[in-house]
Amino acid sequence: MNLKKTYVEKYGYERVVTDRNSPLTFAELDFLKLRAGDGYTVTEKGKEFVLIVLTGKCSVKGKDFFFESVGKREDVFSGPAEAVYVGKDDEFTVKAVGGDVKIAVCKAPADEKYPAAYVPTSEIATKDLGKGAYARKAAFNFTEKVPANLLYIGEFWVSDGNWASYPPHKHDVDDMPREGFLDEIYYFEFDKPQGFGFQGVYTKDGTINEVYKVGNGDLVEVPRGYHPFTVAPGYTNYCLWIMAGKNRGIFSTFDPDHKWVND
Repeated sequence: MNLKKTYVEKYGYERVVTDRNSPLTFAELDFLKLRAGDGYTVTEKGKEFVLIVLTGKCSVKGKDFFFESVGKREDVFSGPAEAVYVGKDDEFTVKAVGGDVKIAVCKAPADEKYPAAYVPTSEIATKDLGKGAYARKAAFNFTEKVPANLLYIGEFWVSDGNWASYPPHKHDVDDMPREGFLDEIYYFEFDKPQGFGFQGVYTKDGTINEVYKVGNGDLVEVPRGYHPFTVAPGYTNYCLWIMAGKNRGIFSTFDPDHKWVND
């Protein structure tokens, strides 16, 4: 089972994790990179979208909405990314404003139609999570505060050999409120071009037992199982995580073998 994919950055619209090339149930991920002044129109039925503006600034326009200035950071290490939600069956056009823009186009199937929404930096919660060797910073960019069907999205940054998603946790069964089923995608960048880390995905029964070396532009799909990550010493990573499921939120359980680390 190969759960790793790579986005090779270039101008244009790239479909990377789709409903045809992935073991995931819900989550999909495209990328859009535009030069200043260029635009791109997306028309895809039956899906909801969250645009995470990784770098640069853009406008997003649809029939009943217009967000004229979205995005505030020069790189993925300059605070949380702003977001735009676009609901089911809404055609929309993205235009780069003032320079290049790079966008993660997160999407999932949609039954209900919800209004478009802009999530500015001022509305994004950030937290310091963990302790010691698994301390990291996190942002919660698109949460249950914005009405949507399935998508729940955030970011984390890990430095100098520390771990994230630790103790290992999973969210692959519906056992609410203890645990909810949400599949997930991790997308990585690093502060230096040669930066790297290791992403694991495993299940207790051993049906999934994968470890991937990840660098700039790499993605790992998490259809189920525990999924800890560590960055190499000397580097800082950026990770965009896209979760999708009917129970939008952090409804996860720890690997019981390692839960004691949090005690």
